[in-house]
Amino acid sequence: MPSRPIRVLIVDDSAVVRKLVSDALRADPDIVVVGTAADPYAARDKIQELNPDVLTLDLEMPRMDGLTFLRIIMEQRPLPVIILSSLTPHGSTCALEALRLGAFDVLAKPSGSYSFGDLGPQLIACLKATAGARMRPAGLPVAAVAAAAPLPRRPLTRACTARQVILLGASTGGTEALYEVLTHLPAGLPGIAIVQHIPPVFSKAFADRLNTRCAFEVREAVDGDRLAPGLALIAPGNFHLLLQWQTDHYAARVVDGPPVWHQRPAVDLLFKSAADAGAGPYALAGIFTGMGRDGAEGLLRLRQKGATTFAQDEATSVVYGMPRAAWENGGASKQVPLDRAADFIVRHHEHPAGRPAPAFSPPA
Repeated sequence: MPSRPIRVLIVDDSAVVRKLVSDALRADPDIVVVGTAADPYAARDKIQELNPDVLTLDLEMPRMDGLTFLRIIMEQRPLPVIILSSLTPHGSTCALEALRLGAFDVLAKPSGSYSFGDLGPQLIACLKATAGARMRPAGLPVAAVAAAAPLPRRPLTRACTARQVILLGASTGGTEALYEVLTHLPAGLPGIAIVQHIPPVFSKAFADRLNTRCAFEVREAVDGDRLAPGLALIAPGNFHLLLQWQTDHYAARVVDGPPVWHQRPAVDLLFKSAADAGAGPYALAGIFTGMGRDGAEGLLRLRQKGATTFAQDEATSVVYGMPRAAWENGGASKQVPLDRAADFIVRHHEHPAGRPAPAFSPPA
């Protein structure tokens, strides 16, 4: 609970959206809407006048687009910004760029069948998470907090088996955290399955972005996909991703179903399905930055089945919610700084029972 109400400025060129957002937020006593603005020029003046704690920002506006305004904010007056973007391929690409520039999170703007009633609770939870969030410089990965040099991609010396699998989950701040880790991994690792809390359409743009930067193939999962070494599958937004063992490989199941921990896709369902598929002794599983508890129970089940497990540490997490839950319930056996996560994954693969990875101490 915040110690005082969170002061929010709503920036959107649609009067309808401004009213819907305002009405939803005013229903929560811990949030105060201090003002609204129809374009970035009006927003600039209101930021100076009203001193908000958080902005909600549309990306497509007249006079100045949201990305340009976000760059200016992060350079001149950094504060948490939550992007409300349309569910279009163009909007998704812009939303991912906004996250790279330092936006706190991206939520899908209500349109068509996606009513604001679905979005309101998510936005409120997201705004409250900003109270304890860690800001980072615009355009830099979250791992810049630790000021570490980039890790080189080195050739692997140990071959993969079909049974081995890497399982990763993340939420708020996770797109940049996963980008930081995956782009530093070499080719030749076991198959990777990933759940990132992300709206529909955005997940494909995220997978496509990673595919152009990683040493292995990355794509949005399709039901029936064969998860194999050299492939990373991203759960599609609004669908759960599960794994099943089929004779000699893991098969991806992309399914509908109720949200878990208010999330679809849910990290817990991926982790639990992998445990039920017998992946435990062959799995490396980790949870990165995000709010809530999703993934903690599934990570614990994997650890109990023999998996190596970890959680991102507090110092490098944008929101230390999901990693904290996994650490406190015993699901994570280690806490790993983000800038060392890629090396931790490679070391585990190369030396599963030999030379240990660098020591990671629990917080005092």
